Amino acid sequence: MFHRLTITTAAFALLAAPALAAEDTITLGMVLEPPSLDPTGNAAAAIDEVVYSNVFEGLTKFGPDGAILPALAASWDVAEDGKTYTFHLHEGVKFHDGADFDASDVVFSLDRARAADSTNAQKTLFEGIDTVEAVDPATVRVTLKDADGMFPFKMAWGDAVMLDEASVADEATHPVGTGPFKFAEWKQGDSITLDAFDGYWGEKPALKSATFRFIGDPTAAFAAMMAGDVDAFPIYPSPETLAQLEADPRFKVIVGTTEGETILTMNKAVPPLDNVKVREAIAHAINRQELIDGAMFGYGTPIGTHFAPHHPDYIDLTEKSAYDPEKSKALLTEAGVSGLKLRLALPPTPYARRGGELLAAQLRAVGIETEATNMEWAQWLETVYKGKDYDLTIISHVEPMDIGIYTRDDYYFNYKNDALKAVMAEVNTTTDDAHRSELLKEAQTIIADDYVNGYLFQLAKTGVADARIEGLWENSPTPANDLSKVHWTE
Repeated sequence: MFHRLTITTAAFALLAAPALAAEDTITLGMVLEPPSLDPTGNAAAAIDEVVYSNVFEGLTKFGPDGAILPALAASWDVAEDGKTYTFHLHEGVKFHDGADFDASDVVFSLDRARAADSTNAQKTLFEGIDTVEAVDPATVRVTLKDADGMFPFKMAWGDAVMLDEASVADEATHPVGTGPFKFAEWKQGDSITLDAFDGYWGEKPALKSATFRFIGDPTAAFAAMMAGDVDAFPIYPSPETLAQLEADPRFKVIVGTTEGETILTMNKAVPPLDNVKVREAIAHAINRQELIDGAMFGYGTPIGTHFAPHHPDYIDLTEKSAYDPEKSKALLTEAGVSGLKLRLALPPTPYARRGGELLAAQLRAVGIETEATNMEWAQWLETVYKGKDYDLTIISHVEPMDIGIYTRDDYYFNYKNDALKAVMAEVNTTTDDAHRSELLKEAQTIIADDYVNGYLFQLAKTGVADARIEGLWENSPTPANDLSKVHWTE
């Protein structure tokens, strides 16, 4: 059982008042500690939450509203056939170690990302590239195999940031980028600190220093906010206390959207999860609203496919997998399955731990037992994501418009569908926006009809900050805490 945390007036008095923060420093809370600081070599979203647009930059970037904006590329031209992009780079850009950034670094970064031995978690972003050429130090020509109107979008991902070959071997522990902040210190298990980079090529940030503190426990997160140990928690893990914080004039609550499709992933390589009837049975056993109310205290939007509800191309397919335990039981009988027991791997995020208990009860009600295992983040990445050693897991995929992961045969879903691959291949090559919209709707329907996973809810962005802080993103079009515009008003 999960109980709402109530704080009495007397208890409030015992909590220390937040100390007045310096106008040029900030401390942010994070639930998960990143396993690495190299966004080009690891899938963990926590990496981008620290380094995206702060330490590392790409040719393009996501704005706070999801728009694709210029970054290291001041502008770009597209050939009439849609296959050649010419990027015009900002000049005078320096890496944090003093090295010059120019077209050769773009060639290195993109060729490295698409190489046969690349460990980039989103290698498919670069598969359409045919050649990358340095026309001159400030100009790069990228020739694609096919037309791709989405290429600037792909270059905005954290996996597509620009690196210097001389420092690339140490990026995981000592990242060197071109962003407004440089890496200062990593206290393992505690925090990461960034300092403003005096040699930054663009507009200088108002902040001189930023520290990311790792606080995974919801109760500890609440206490840290009340005591002033953190100035802001962009993705706050204790939604049950948001009303209390909102009522306190010292704080402001920032509620927005994320790209986080929270799903019950089913390993299609494990019988009987390779049977679509069993997967459908599991889907109909899920009461989404109960999960949203119980695990997220009402914050979240039900989804029926792997797509963000706020996206203009989203279609509501929740009825395909509506809560219907009797239908679930009938499907299991039809599939000849009884006495099913499945392993449920739970990463350390509150939505997974809280949701796992509720989901286990829902599955038990239709005759499916689960054996839950609580995993730390590194263990989940190694065992589930890389090793594919699991039956079920609850996870939120927070990358922007990432339905393309369902075309990857080697992905941890263990799902293969040639019809979906054909649709997504056309998505990647069409330059017609209306046609792309129809194709994306078709792709959403394919995976919903195939009950690839149990689609639970879109993760809301529930943040809390000192009322004097401005410039934090309300929404999360990508996993990021872009600090370039963050400042104190007092």
